[in-house]
Order: sequence, then C-alpha cells, then structure tokens
Amino acid sequence: MAEPCGAHGSGLSAVLIKNARLFRPAPWPSGITDVLLVGGRVAAIGPDLAIPSFAGASAELDAEGRPVIPGLIDQHVHIAGGGGEGGPRYRTPEVDAADLAAAGIATVVGVLGTDGVTRSVQGLLAKARSLRAEHVRAFLYTGAYQVPTRTITDTPRSDLILIDLVVGVGEVAVSDQRGSHPTRRQLAELAGEARVGGLLSGKAGVLHVHVGDGPGGLTPLERVVQSADVPRDTLVPTHLNRTQRLVDQAIGWARAGGWVDFTSGIRPDPHDPGAVSAHDALERAREAGVPLSRISFSSDGQGSAPVFDAAGHLQGVGIGRPGSLLAEVLALVDRGWPWPDALAPATTVPSAILKLGAVGSIQPGGPGDLAVLEGRGVWHMVSRGRVLVREGRPLRSKPFLGTGG
Repeated sequence: MAEPCGAHGSGLSAVLIKNARLFRPAPWPSGITDVLLVGGRVAAIGPDLAIPSFAGASAELDAEGRPVIPGLIDQHVHIAGGGGEGGPRYRTPEVDAADLAAAGIATVVGVLGTDGVTRSVQGLLAKARSLRAEHVRAFLYTGAYQVPTRTITDTPRSDLILIDLVVGVGEVAVSDQRGSHPTRRQLAELAGEARVGGLLSGKAGVLHVHVGDGPGGLTPLERVVQSADVPRDTLVPTHLNRTQRLVDQAIGWARAGGWVDFTSGIRPDPHDPGAVSAHDALERAREAGVPLSRISFSSDGQGSAPVFDAAGHLQGVGIGRPGSLLAEVLALVDRGWPWPDALAPATTVPSAILKLGAVGSIQPGGPGDLAVLEGRGVWHMVSRGRVLVREGRPLRSKPFLGTGG
C-alpha cells in the first residue's frame, strides 16, 4: 500500500523511481517498491505508482532492483576551495555541483579552513547560493581556523541570526600548528556565540572544530565543557581519525555525550601510516560502547591534505574528494553492516547535528533527495526533486555561453 503525503497544486514537476530496493534508512518492508516525487518532495512510496496527470515536467527512472538510499549529507566541504599551505599554487579549486551529485551528496555545509585572508565567508556564502541554484542543498559555517574568527557581520552570533544559510561557527582549529592556538576562554566565547545564535535563529548553532594531530588532541574542548556552561553537544569536533590516540579520545568524548566526526578522506597511506579509516574508527568506537547515533562522517572535500615532516616543513599536498563519503558507507556494507547502520553516519546523524529534520531520510512529505546505486557508484541521482545524474551521466546546464575567439 502506498504512503501518500497529500495533494499538490497543478504544474509541479514530478520524478518517478520504479523498482527501488529502498533504504530510508530502514529497508522498505516489502522489498521492491516505487517512489514518487512531486514538487521536490516525496509524494508517495508504494507499488505500481504513476506520474500524476497534473504534473508538469516529469521524468521516470527505473532502479531495476538496485539499492536506493537518501541523498548523503556532507557537513564539511571546502565548497569555495581551500588549502594554500604551500603558497598560492596550492589553493584548491571550488567544488563542482556535478561532482557532488556523482558522489550521491545532496546536502553540504561549506567551510573556509586555513586561509581566512584571500578567501572569505562572503565568498563561501556566494558559493553556497550557487550550489543551491544547481539543486544542491548548501549551507555554511561562519568562520575560519583563526580566533578571533572571520565573519560577515560583526559577530558570529549575528551571522547566525541574520544570514539564512549560516548554521554554525567553524571550522576553528585546535591542536594544530596552522591554528591560532585559542585560549579556553576564547573557545568558550565562540561556543556561546554559536549556541545563542542558534537558539535565537532556530538553527543548529554548533561550533565545528578542526582537531589537528598536535599533542593536545581534544583536551582544549574538554577544558571548555569542564569550566564553562557549554553543553557538550554544542561542539562538533572533526578529523578525529587522524591517529589511534585521537580515536581513543573521541571514544571518551562520545561516551560523555558529545558528537564525533570521522573524516572519510583520512585513511592510512605511505605518508600517513598512523591514520585510521573512518569505517575502522567507527567499528572501534562501536566495540567500545559508543552509540552509533553520536558518530558522523564527512569528506573534507576540496580541502588540502598537507604532508609535513617532523620539523613541520611541508613535503607535499593532497586534496580531499567528496566521493570518499559514499566509499566509507559502502566499506561498512562490505563488512556486513546492515544498510541502516552503514548509512547513518552520512544521513541521519549529520541531520540530527544540523537540525535538518527529515533531510537524510526518504519519507512521504520529506525532501526529494535520493541516490540509486550501481556497484561502487551512483546510477541515478535526484536532489531537491531534480534529476542530476541519469544512468551514471551527470545532467546539467552550463551558466556561460561560448564567446569564440
């Protein structure tokens, strides 16, 4: 039996996905089903659905029994580019909406990172609006590594209250040679700005914290929650799988009620043999008794991954890829994890952190974001009710006309 979401006005666009092996994130009880999107939202789920006669532009996609999952949420992407630690040559490029769609990502939160001088929160906001014009649900954190941090208005609190797409403050750096080494009081003040700004604007109001591989680890954040009236879940530390020591600290942080975010782009390699993959970190945290509802993944897409020697000298720079997020979800599935548990770190948990409601799930009345998978990649992708990938090929219009010459 179909689950409807109610009536719709005439002329709305519609997308029908047939023969879906649906995970929302829980599996659909009858196995194969159809999903109908109207006006950018899920109108019905059930067998033998059809595009309604009142729909305007429409598309029908056949999943042919492939897995269909919610569009992923990536809460840490350098959407306007990042990096620069090796000089201007190493500035990483902006993210492309087509690359996000090909990675199954429907929702992103943009961050600045190391460079809060030649890049700005204003530029980040403009890029978020650009992505929204291409049917990606984009938000941003106000700020950069530095403290006092970068803002558009006079304070982070004002940015949260006055600027619609700002959902928190960050990424502020701790335990990293590239940060400004904020004091406990400075971090507490930023957390207060984020929390009160969130309360007054009805947004998440989190302080998103870049944690480096310095010896302090999560200690600066522990000092804040122990000495100030800052709820632990106001702070969202990320990159917590850099080392096994940091994973162990993350386990303690999560056991005490905090969020932990593992970076899908971090994995062991010859330059970083001590790193822990996000799926390994998640498994270790689960074995230690951490609820899965406290653990998220994010990609650090378009972020630079500098390699320093023991003296702190730059040896080379890599770049984060949004596609690593889906790869880590599938790594859990390969290890026998149920789809709902494997999907949670990239769907329902970041949705809870960011207070996005039904985003990250597929349900009647909810947002029309879903990906049809084929092997390790995306076969069809629908974001905000618009088909962005069809049979593995991105569909997009280019904003500029050729000028010849």
